[in-house]
Amino acid sequence: MNKGKTTSSITLYFKCLSIQLRSAMQYKTSFILTAIGQFLGSFTAFLGIHFMFMRFDSVDGYTYNETLLCFASIIMSFSLAECFARGLDRFPTIISNGEFDRILVRPRGEIFQVITAKFDFTRLGKLVQAVIVFCYAIPTCGVDFTPDRVLCLVLMIICGTFLFSGVFVVYAFICFYTTEGLEFMNIFTDGVREYGKYPLAVYGKEILHITTYVVPFALIQYYPFLYLIGRVDNPMYIFLPILALLFLIPCMILWKIGVRHYRSTGS
Repeated sequence: MNKGKTTSSITLYFKCLSIQLRSAMQYKTSFILTAIGQFLGSFTAFLGIHFMFMRFDSVDGYTYNETLLCFASIIMSFSLAECFARGLDRFPTIISNGEFDRILVRPRGEIFQVITAKFDFTRLGKLVQAVIVFCYAIPTCGVDFTPDRVLCLVLMIICGTFLFSGVFVVYAFICFYTTEGLEFMNIFTDGVREYGKYPLAVYGKEILHITTYVVPFALIQYYPFLYLIGRVDNPMYIFLPILALLFLIPCMILWKIGVRHYRSTGS
């Protein structure tokens, strides 16, 4: 029974994905221009790194090409989360216009419906930038990409995508009580994309501790990155991004609390 329901949900998810992709392709020029805008918007972060290393040979001992690896992994994770969990980012609108009332009376799970309500494929403009940076950094960073290091990089990206999606869930939870989104949450989304340009340890021990034990961005960025570039030899660092997925448990608990205490806006 559960297996059949899971299969049905996966099928429905990809059907929603296909429908919205076809819808976006109806306005190809608008889609392409918006994707280019996303590319250029995040390009300023890359320029910040480039200009920094024009002045300094290294930052806290990390070279330009090593830093680009770190930057590209964060950009790729963030862009994938924005693309496939965009419905959570627009949750204030879903709350304020009464759409969530309709979601509650439908047979599918609430969070499933919210996520599939909106896929923003233009965010893939940032993904293209990450791929370009990877294409430059991987052959020039001096890292020997053995299978274990390839696995490490893949886990950084995949688990990072889920971690950012979890932060979007927390953002949606807050909207249950405020109706409108709170700008301070951008510290944990766009802010991480910005300060994730560099290994998190460069910002000091306090920031590293917060991003390790509170919102575990360091587990999908800094620690596996150390293994990736050969600063540590402990293979357990490869699997630290999986440990970061434990953050999704309190995220889902908060979501359930929010749904339980939801009161219609009356829209």
